[in-house]
Amino acid sequence: MGLGPPFWCLRPLSTQFGTLRAACAKAGAWPVRSQRGERVKYIIAVIKPFKLDEVREALGGIGVAGMTVSEVKGFGRQKGQTEIYRGAEYSTNMLPKVKLEIAVADGLAPQVIETIQQTASTEAIGDGKIFVLDLAEVTRIRTGETGETAL
Repeated sequence: MGLGPPFWCLRPLSTQFGTLRAACAKAGAWPVRSQRGERVKYIIAVIKPFKLDEVREALGGIGVAGMTVSEVKGFGRQKGQTEIYRGAEYSTNMLPKVKLEIAVADGLAPQVIETIQQTASTEAIGDGKIFVLDLAEVTRIRTGETGETAL
């Protein structure tokens, strides 16, 4: 049984102390929303590489303003694959995938998830996964805006 949040998380009048807010959020004492009460979701999707352009266009069509894309390798239930190169068979245990990272307003998250799922699906093993997390805080570096306005 916990004793509650540390005394220094008792919501200071000024919220300009981003480090303090982050530490309090980690301790579970700060809500997952910006100063204006806006909630933000962080969506991570791992998809097949050839589906990237189709997914990006579909997300742009529903109003997603930006995303981060990384080339990654991994495996799931597939456990890799067997390939033939110059007559010799070899197996690879890591498959190439693309990871999308998207921060969206809470209200847009279900539509983003559905769009990714429908667009990235090939109805075959290895289509990928979608992870959804609450985002404690978003700050635009240039202006200092937070929450949905920073997206």
